[in-house]
Order: sequence, then structure tokens, then C-alpha cells
Amino acid sequence: MANVTITIDGKNITVPSDLSILEAAKKLDIEIPALCYDPELEIVAACRLCVVEIEGSNKLQTSCSTRVKEGMNINTKSERVVKARKDVLQLLLDSHPNDCLTCQKSGECYLQKYAYDYGLKFREHNGAMRPELLDTSSPYILKDNAKCILCGKCVRTCAQVSDRKVLSFAERGYDTKIVCDADQTMEESSCVSCNRCVTVCPVGALVDKRLLGKIRSWEGTSKVVSCKSCQYGCEFEVKSKDINNVAVVARPPANGRPLCLKGRLNTELLYVDNPEEPYRKIGGKFVETSWEKALGLTEVIEKLEKLGKKYPPSK
Repeated sequence: MANVTITIDGKNITVPSDLSILEAAKKLDIEIPALCYDPELEIVAACRLCVVEIEGSNKLQTSCSTRVKEGMNINTKSERVVKARKDVLQLLLDSHPNDCLTCQKSGECYLQKYAYDYGLKFREHNGAMRPELLDTSSPYILKDNAKCILCGKCVRTCAQVSDRKVLSFAERGYDTKIVCDADQTMEESSCVSCNRCVTVCPVGALVDKRLLGKIRSWEGTSKVVSCKSCQYGCEFEVKSKDINNVAVVARPPANGRPLCLKGRLNTELLYVDNPEEPYRKIGGKFVETSWEKALGLTEVIEKLEKLGKKYPPSK
């Protein structure tokens, strides 16, 4: 792969020609804000927040989808760029619920972070707001379409697993929303509660329901552990507060790791001090169940009990 030399905010750098401007900027520790970008997902340039100004171009270009070219002179913080980003962020805030104080995503929300970085605030207006479409049907995922910014990351990560593809866009224009299957609830749909969508959501539109009210992003400590349920070894964070392990949350999938509910529950049972009761979906309904059934261990435990009677444990 050939290399090219470009200039970003007055700094020269030589990078491979297949890199995007956003990726090249990262190598210079220059942060370009983005809401829909994820290195593990297809590039769609939907949020328009990562725009930059390229010398010789009349239009601002999205840095996530624009490849570097020899001699490019790029400005990531020009007056035009800053204004464009502020306009995008303000429009998103104008449609967003003003509940940052109580939102579980507070402290980790990218919309909150960028609004702070660019000095923007919620404002009162008589215009349209995203409708309150709260889906509480799942014991594992809280889906709040009122907070959705339509970045599409959840749709793309769900589609990466061929036998899932549960999430998609529905309706048009300002009525556009993310739906499960044929606009069903998460409980009714074919969702398997793997939490892939939760791990990539940049705002509070998709939240781990078993984390709610237990710990905030700035509290306690966390450590990364690997799931032992299969060869993929998906990663989870064990959240601790006041010396107690209070929750397990999935980390974004990478390197082919699919994430699954069984692995998450297994990790939760192993590490959380007082885990909540698990649920299984039976006939399109979530029902509380035992840990043995949730983890598919019923037959294994029965066999071990029989073997224990035949071969008493050695002292």
C-alpha cells in the first residue's frame, strides 16, 4: 500500500493511502467528533458531525468516509467546521429529552460530551420533539426511541450476525425510528438479548436494563474479564461499588466475537455478588427462570447428581 503525505491542522504526517481522514487525524492525537462512526462497522457518514474543511474543496467533507490523498491540507477546526458541528448538535439537542441528570448513560453519552465541548445547551422551543416511544418489555434492554439520534450503529452491528438482523429503520423523515422486526416490542421480536446494540449506542437510546440504578459511569471501579462459555472469549466489564461486584456489562464486539445472552449470564453469575434472577423467552414472552435452565445446565446437573451418588466425592 502506497503512502501519502498530508497536513492536518498544520501538522504533517505520512500515512497509508487507504486511511480515512478521521483515522489519520487519530494518529496525530487530533480528535474529530463523530456519532455514527465505529471502526468495526460499515461507514455510512450519517451524523455529519465529523466534517472537515479540505483546501480546494467548496464543500465540507465527512472525515470518516473521505480517504486521504497526497498533498491534502485539512482543517478540522475552522470557523465553517465548528459552525456546521454546532448546527448538527443543536438540532439533536432540540429533539432530545432533557434528562441528563437521571439518564443511565450520563457521563458516557457522546451527545452530552460533544454538547459540552462546543458549549451548547438545551433550549425551549415550540417545534417537534421525538415521540416518547419507551420499550420496557425486555428485562435485559431498555429501548428509548425518544433519545435515539438515528446514527444506525445498532442496526449495523445487529446485521453483522447473519442469523439475527433484528433491528432496522422504519418510517420516513422526522418519523424515522429504529424498530425490532415488524415494529414489535423487544419481547415479541426475535431479539436474543445479546446486547450488541447496547454496547455501540452513543446515547441513552439503548441501555443495559440490569445496570439501571446500580452504578453510574463515574462511580466505583471496573475490570475486564473474558467469557468462558465458548471459544470466542467475549469481553465484559465487572462493575464494582463499595467493594461489591454489582453488575456485568458487555464490551463492544470485536474480532468476530458475536456476544450472547448465555455468555453474559454465565459471566454475571460468576462475578456479581447478588445477581438478579435470569429470564428466558418462551413463546414470545419473558419468564423468570432458574440459573440452571437459563444456562442450559439442567441435564448436566442431574447427571452430576447421579454420578455423585454412584461415586461419592473423595475426602
